[in-house]
Parts: sequence; structure tokens; C-alpha cells
Amino acid sequence: MRVIYALWIRNLKIFVRNKPALVLNLVFPFFFIYVFGEIFRNDAIENHITYMLAGIIIATVFDISLRVSTTTIDDITSGFMKEVLVSPISRLAIAAGQFVSSATVATMQGLIIFVVGFFIGLRVTSPLTVIYVIFAMIFVGLVFAGFGLLIATKTKNIQTFQAVSIAVTMPMTFLSGAYIPLSLLNDVLTGIAYFNPMTYAVAFFRTIALEKTNLSLVEMVNEGLAFEIGRFTIAPMASMLILLVFGTVFLALSTITFVRVDFSRLNRNKSDSIEFE
Repeated sequence: MRVIYALWIRNLKIFVRNKPALVLNLVFPFFFIYVFGEIFRNDAIENHITYMLAGIIIATVFDISLRVSTTTIDDITSGFMKEVLVSPISRLAIAAGQFVSSATVATMQGLIIFVVGFFIGLRVTSPLTVIYVIFAMIFVGLVFAGFGLLIATKTKNIQTFQAVSIAVTMPMTFLSGAYIPLSLLNDVLTGIAYFNPMTYAVAFFRTIALEKTNLSLVEMVNEGLAFEIGRFTIAPMASMLILLVFGTVFLALSTITFVRVDFSRLNRNKSDSIEFE
């Protein structure tokens, strides 16, 4: 637990000290809200701004949880990871520390946007909703922290990680319903969206944040909170279970990959990239 706590504190400090990133991560979501919120509307949705806000909050949690994984690459290139691994510390504990810190940082950023959202019309009728929202953010953050660590341990340098993460996060975000309603996509893109874990994260989180759990399945489908795939209807609770499956796979694969990486064979060259000897 000491190792997990130490890595958690270390990554939190890195997050808090990066003031420009904090500001940009707060400004851009609201920019997207007003741009996409005015372009795409759904008559079945009562308040499209708060609807869009809920999607963008969880999209931010997704993006941040992935980007915090760059600290893993920084640790490798700076030699910090080698120093840690020389000590009698389990790699599982190190991986767990990265998961927890990524999820925490992503949740903090999402919570900041959630609080600011109250100034543009977001409302909750029960304090329990705030608690559910926080747990949902942590859950989604953990799911995609595993995905981020998997990418980080597979890439050789931070430039490659950034290129791969952008190539992955952009399609996953725009094909999730966070910005553009799935009802506006063609059949091919909609089919792809159903294989996107972010689609279920957005639907699950929106249902909680907007307090839509009491809607009928028909109403949920109309508002994009549930999906009809063939003869099956994927309700928000089913979305959570699907996300749990994805998260289990991501966490398992990233942990296995991280444990098996031979950090002793990694060196930093003059361009700060990682090369195998």
C-alpha cells in the first residue's frame, strides 16, 4: 500500500503543478459544449446543454486517464522506473499505483467541470447523485487507466504514445455520442460505435448525472441512454456491465504487459526516446 500511495501522491502533485493543462482542460470542454450543442439537437432531450455537458465530462475523464499514463513513459526515460524496480517492490503494486493515480486525476478534472456545470444549468435533486457521479467517474477512470497503461508500455517513446493515443481517442470520443448523437450517424458508423467502450461509458454516466434512471426504456432509447441492437435493448445498467468487461480486459492486459516488460533493456538516447539494446 505504501508504494501505491507514494505513486498516487507523486502523480497528483504533477497534475496540480501543471497549471496550463488545468486551465485548458477546463476551457475546452465548455467550448465544445457551445459549438456542438448549437449544431446537434434532439427534440426528445429537454436540456441539450446539460445533456452535452454530461457526455463531455466523461469524455474528459476518459482523455485524462489516458494522458496521465504518459508519466509511465517519463518515468522510464528519466530512469526513475529502473530505480524503483531495483528496490524490493512488486510490479503489481507499481501498476496499481498508476491505475489509482490516473483514475484520481481524471476524476478530479471531471469533478471540476461538473461543479462549473451548475453555473450553466446543471441541477441535481439529491446529494446522492453527486456521490454516484464521483463513483462513476472513478469507475470509468480505472477502466481507461488500464487502457492507457497498455498503450504506454507498448510504445517506445512519448511522441509515439501521443500519436497513438490521439489516433485512438479521437474516433472513440466522436463515435461515443459524447459530442454527436448516435442517431445522426449512418448505419456503418453506428455499428462501429456499438463496439466502442466509450459509447457505454457515456450512456451510463449521462443516466446518472442527469438523474434519468426512472425513465422507461423507450424514453431512454429516444434520449440515447439505451441502445436497440437487433432485438435486444442495452439499458444503462447493461452498459455498466459491458464497461466492466472492457475494464477487466484492459486492466488484465496492461498489468501482464507491464509485469513482463524488461526495463533493464531500455535505454534513453539523446532524443529522449526509448530504444532496445
